[in-house]
Parts: sequence; structure tokens; C-alpha cells
Amino acid sequence: MLASRDLGQGLRQTDLSVPDVYCGACITTVESALGRLPQVERARLNLSSKRIAIVWREEVEGVRTDPADLARTILATGYRTHLFASGQDASDALRSQLIRAVALCGFASANIMLLSVSVWSGADAATRDMFHWISAMIAAPALIYGGRFFYQSAWSALKHGRTNMDVPIALAITLSYAVSLWETIHHGEHAWFDATVSLLFFLLIGRTLDHIMRDKARSAIAGLARLSPRGATVLGENGTREYRPLADIEPGMSIAIAAGDRVAVDAVVESGSSDLDMSIVNGESAPRRVAAGDSLQAGTLNLTGSLVARVTASARDSFLSEVISLMEAAEGGRARYRRIADRAASYYSPVVHLLALVSFLGWGFFGGDWKQAMLIAIAVLIITCPCALGLAVPVVQVVAAGRLFRHGIMVKEGSAMERLAEIDTVLFDKTGTLTIGRPRLVETGEVKPATMAIAAGLAAHSRHPLSKALHAAYSGPLPAYETVHEIPGSGVEAKTGVGTYRLGNRRFACPDDEGADNGNARSEVVLSLDGRLLASFGFDDNPRAGAAAALRSLSVRGLAQEIVSGDRAAAVSAMADRLGIANWSADLSPKDKAARCASLTGEGHKVLMVGDGINDAPALAAAHVSMAPATAADIGRQAADFVFMQEDLDAVPFAIETSQQAGKLIRQNFALAIGYNIIAVPIAIAGYATPMIAAIAMSTSSLIVVANALRLAGSVESAGRRNEPETGFAGEGAQLT
Repeated sequence: MLASRDLGQGLRQTDLSVPDVYCGACITTVESALGRLPQVERARLNLSSKRIAIVWREEVEGVRTDPADLARTILATGYRTHLFASGQDASDALRSQLIRAVALCGFASANIMLLSVSVWSGADAATRDMFHWISAMIAAPALIYGGRFFYQSAWSALKHGRTNMDVPIALAITLSYAVSLWETIHHGEHAWFDATVSLLFFLLIGRTLDHIMRDKARSAIAGLARLSPRGATVLGENGTREYRPLADIEPGMSIAIAAGDRVAVDAVVESGSSDLDMSIVNGESAPRRVAAGDSLQAGTLNLTGSLVARVTASARDSFLSEVISLMEAAEGGRARYRRIADRAASYYSPVVHLLALVSFLGWGFFGGDWKQAMLIAIAVLIITCPCALGLAVPVVQVVAAGRLFRHGIMVKEGSAMERLAEIDTVLFDKTGTLTIGRPRLVETGEVKPATMAIAAGLAAHSRHPLSKALHAAYSGPLPAYETVHEIPGSGVEAKTGVGTYRLGNRRFACPDDEGADNGNARSEVVLSLDGRLLASFGFDDNPRAGAAAALRSLSVRGLAQEIVSGDRAAAVSAMADRLGIANWSADLSPKDKAARCASLTGEGHKVLMVGDGINDAPALAAAHVSMAPATAADIGRQAADFVFMQEDLDAVPFAIETSQQAGKLIRQNFALAIGYNIIAVPIAIAGYATPMIAAIAMSTSSLIVVANALRLAGSVESAGRRNEPETGFAGEGAQLT
């Protein structure tokens, strides 16, 4: 039975490693085979990590799914597979193998070159034949050991009735050696063992550098994986301490976290206090003070004191695991540019073989030199390799995802960046999005303690920032309610023996008394019993850090901005004036927000929705692309395409800038890859490129594309942040929006 993760609604996810995939055609083959299975909802293969995430149904038409069928389907396409564990170990092993192969082929090439010097200097026939045979014997083990990376992949593809980019490379190496061996057997003057081994040497250099630069591009993901501890010290009921591996730590256990240790899994502090390095969560260097009751995210670093914490999630469900999964999904997504590149790569083998055959026959028949025709065909096979085209999109996406992560922004898939680069309108929720979402109760009127207890008891059942602020402001005992319902965008309702209590905005709690709004710009929550007002509570909240600067940055980019809020008009208007947003809408329900997104889309706009609450989820899903802060409700984070960890609203323009730069680099990479083939293919067909030159050109084109993508990682990260002071604003906030 393959291990899998429950996603709910009858869906499970299994992650498998497919170590032999190397190109876009490999991805298409594996994903298409799995996609034909009725139980598979989707399959996404990450080329860099060689990891495929398969989402499948537990039951199809009354028949239970056997997850082993997934592995058997992949094996049937000719690719080995096993459960995904740690891709970094496999990556290091492959890199070591490639480096050893490069060293061997380099040594063999140098020695054959020395023998060739004597041949070129005019050695007699017997000496020439002897040196050719020695060269053949040196070249043979080099081709077997160094060429196995290409031969194994090519044979696996051909055995299953398909081709990949390694088939023509393997064919080119073999033909080059065979022609040289034929010449040696027949006492020919020329043999090309030096060119053959040098060709393999340069091909391996290109593949090794490609592998290393892919790892460099994924360095943020690899660095995250290294942040995860191997285990933690678990406290027993009788005070015993036992170090357990990460896989054995379960929710409910108590763990000890000493100063200097990283938090192994998500947990809540039970005792102790300390300073926590939260840079992995929010991108900020300033530590955060934590004490009993505060939550801890996996991967954060305990700096000063000792803590005892209760585990709230297993390792695979913790924050660090989620972040790694999100970043890998960013590279594995089937964005439009990625689909174009994969489709082009799928046509590669038949086109290349046809070009090589035409070149061979043309030069053979019209030139009369069949040996020269063979060498030209070999050069064509090598120089047309679409490695650069296959790298054009994924390497940019993973570099961009790493850049966003270093700024505290998670992206769920590459297509989200593509869509973000296209937007022309940004819609903002107010409370928890434009504001920091930590309102303070500042106005209660003459509320009796019993009434305050009722309100706080209802507020305890909601995650809305105003409810949490109301609950935190009361320290007495809370009444218990048998049934409590939260209505997104409205408030909380509880039916009791004395009547129906409602806590929320005025139109929800007191539908017959909406006109009582006095225009106060403070956020308001009211408590009612059967529609009769019992108490009113006023709150203040501050704008997010850098909100005004971020909004100005969006304006400079020509992006229209609008607030869509469920709060009262007075509060929304005050916030809009404070931040300089001309367009705003108030008193909106979740359905109204989604309708606004749909209306703008119908007018031809590409909308970015930024929101945090349960009531924003429909709009987040309806928008062209969406963002949510990490403090958002779970449903809001799940609906959003981007999640930003920092409190600074600079995340919005920064993500837009990065996505636009990524799109520009992808287009540049396409131009480089296509331009390379337009120039290189005619040169090879015309006979001006030897196989060795073809190998150098092919490897160089791939490295240029990767190096171009890496420019994004080194660019200045200064999208929207300004060093301008932000003052608090007493008139913002929102109702239960």
C-alpha cells in the first residue's frame, strides 16, 4: 500500500519519485498516462525534484482504488518510481555520479588527444593503426561509463515505443564511435575517437552544469528542507525525556525546545517564554517574544529561553512542510508558457530524426562522401537538442518562487504568477487586509457585565478579528451555548431559551434598526436579542505597515484600486480617504464581493482580489488571481493563489513586480532558445559544425537560458516598500466583513 495524504471529500494525494525524467517529453508521457486513469484527478510532475504529486479518488463507481496502480502505470511508461522521501540525497548522488563521469571522459579525451597528435604529425601506417586501436580501447570504457546516462534513458524510451531527447544523443555518440572503429578496422587514415570522447565530455559537462544550476535555482527549497530537524525531545507523563524521530511525533504530545533549537513541528507553548526567530515565516529579522498560549511554526528558531509546547500537527502537516509543497507546486504548475514549451519539446524527436536523415542522404547523394554525411547527421542530432526550450519556463518559475519566498510570499503554482502579471485592477478587503487585523475595543457604552459576558461568549465562536478583540477584552466566565452558527459577512447567532442572540453588523443583528447608524467611522459590532439592540461595541484598528506606500506603488504601475468591504459606509469611507483610494463599496455580502469581481471580469478587466476572511473566499475564487495574508481564515488561504507571511502590504506590489519580471525572462528564454535553433540548425546542416562543436553549442544554449533566469534572483528587491513613517488611524476597521 502506497502512503498517501487525506485531502478530504474522498480525495487523497500520493507523492512519488520518478528519478529518470529529464525533459518536457518525459513529463508529458508520465502525466498523460496517469491522466487516463479514471481515479486520477490530477498529476503534476516537478522536473527539478523528480517528484510527482498525484491526487486520486478513493472510490470510483463503487470500486475501491488500489494506489499501487499509480506506480504500475508509471512503470509501464518506462520510468522507475518509488515513494518520495528526500530529493536532496538523490540529487547529491546524481551530481557525484555526473562529476565522476565528466572526470573519466576528460581523462580519456586528453589521452586520446595525445595519441592523435602523433597521427596528425605524419606517423607511418603501422604506428597510426596502433594508436587508433589504443584510442578505441580508451574510448570504449569512457562511452560505457559516461554514456550510460544517455543510453539508459534512450533504451527505456525505445523499449516502450517512444523517444526522448536522449535517443538522438545516444545515437550520435554510437554512430561517431562506430564510424571511427570502421575506419580503424579497414586501416583508414582518419578516425574520430578524440572527437567522440570529447563530444561525450562536453555533453556531460552541460548536463552536470544544468543539474548544478537547477539545484542552485531550487536552493530556497533545499534550504527549507535542511531547516527541518530530524526529531524532537518528547516529554513523558512521568517527566521522562525521549528523543524521537520526526515521523514518530504526533499531535497532543509535549515536546521540549531548548534555546538554539529549531521547532520541529507546529505547536502551542505550554510553559516558558523565549524570543523566536520568525524570518522563515514573515521575512523579518526582528525576533518575536512568545509565551504560554502562543503558537509556534515548524522551522522557526528558538533563540533565548527553554519552552515546553504541545504538538498541534504532524511533521507532514506542519507549516514548513506546507511551505515546501507550495514552492514545489510553483515549479510543477501547468502554466500557459509551460504548456507551450512542453508541446514544442514533444515534437522534438521526430523532427530532429527527420532533419538528420535528410542531411545524411543529401550529403551522401550529392556530396558523395558518406563518412562526411554521417558526421554532419551526428552534428544535427546533437545541436538540435531542445534542452534550452525545456528549461525556459520551469527554471524561471522556481527562481521567482524562491525570490517571493525570501520576501515572505508563498505561491501555489507557476500559472498564478503568469496571471498576476496580467492584472489591471486590485480589489482589497478592509479588516485584516488593509488593516493589521488586530483591532482594540475602545467603546462599549454602559454595558452591564452580564451583557458583556453574553457578547464575549458569542465572540469566542468566531475567528473574525473584531470577535477575537471582543473576546480578549473580557476576562470573566463565559456562558455556554448549545448551538452557535457563524454567517460569513454577517456575524454569529445562538438560539437559547430566552431567545435568539446575534452578534455582528447592525443590519444582521438589528435588521429593523439599520437607520440607527450615526456615521461614526469606528468599526462597530452590536449585540441583539430577537432583533432588539442590547449593546454596541466600537473598535479601532491600524493600517498595515507600508499600506499607503504600497498603494502608491500600484498607482504608479497604472493599476486601478478599490475597497470592497462589508463594513458600514462611514468606516470604509474613512479608510479610503486615509489611504487615498477613490473607489470603494460598503455593506457588501460575500456574494456581493464575488459579483463585483465577476462584473469587472465581464468588462474585460483582470482582477487581483486581496482578502483574508471566510466572507472573502468566494471573491478570492472568482478573481483572475488572489492573495491572502497568513493570518487569514483557513478557507481564505486555501482559496488564494498567493499567501504573504509578513505584515507589510508591500507584499502585493512586490509579487506583481516579480511576476512581471518572471514573464519577461520567460519570453526572453523562449527567444534565446528559438533563436539558437534558427542559427545553429542551418549551420549544422551546411556542414560547418563538427559533432564536438555541436555538443558545446547545445550545452552553452542551456546554460545561457538558466543563467538568464538566475538574473531574477539577483535583482534588487524593492517593489513597493518605502521608508516612510505610518501613523495610526483611529477611524478604520470593519464590521464582521
